[in-house]
Amino acid sequence: MSAEETVEERKAQILIGLRGYKLVGKKKKQKEGSSFRVKTAEGKKLLIYCWPTQGTVGVQIMNQVTKVMKDEAVERCVLVTSGRLTQAAKLNARRRTIEIIPRIFPSFNIFSHVLVPRHEVLASEEREKLLNEYRVQPYQLPRIRATDPGAKAIGAKPGDIVRIIRDSPTAGKYISYRYVVEG
Repeated sequence: MSAEETVEERKAQILIGLRGYKLVGKKKKQKEGSSFRVKTAEGKKLLIYCWPTQGTVGVQIMNQVTKVMKDEAVERCVLVTSGRLTQAAKLNARRRTIEIIPRIFPSFNIFSHVLVPRHEVLASEEREKLLNEYRVQPYQLPRIRATDPGAKAIGAKPGDIVRIIRDSPTAGKYISYRYVVEG
């Protein structure tokens, strides 16, 4: 981490790596935070906006983020902040397709730890194959909250199915599946 890099920018770079985004550009602003323009694996444009504050993040800041989204011509945004969010800001973010990365999100790659297994979101074809093979509905699978650090790191949303791959001394690899629910 360089001397000029904020904690929020470090978290944004970790997210870019974990979710497999391709960095297109970066804008650094002093007072208003910084933003990363990225492309998802599907080729969609996404904005990761870093708001460096320890204070409260309210609707006014959400309006500012929305303005930046319009200027950058993106539909989705990820807001990385260390500030506390008001309830109105959370509702506003949900309506405007802004994903919020909480301040408790680690500023390092959690999957590099020996005790944290690998997590992957299943593609729609894999999802259908899994549900047909086991003859279950998604809600019948064990659950994982969308706010779980592993699910948050890979960008799992409610309704997704996550594959968790653990190393096992007896089985080699142990695979389990979790249905993502509201956090």
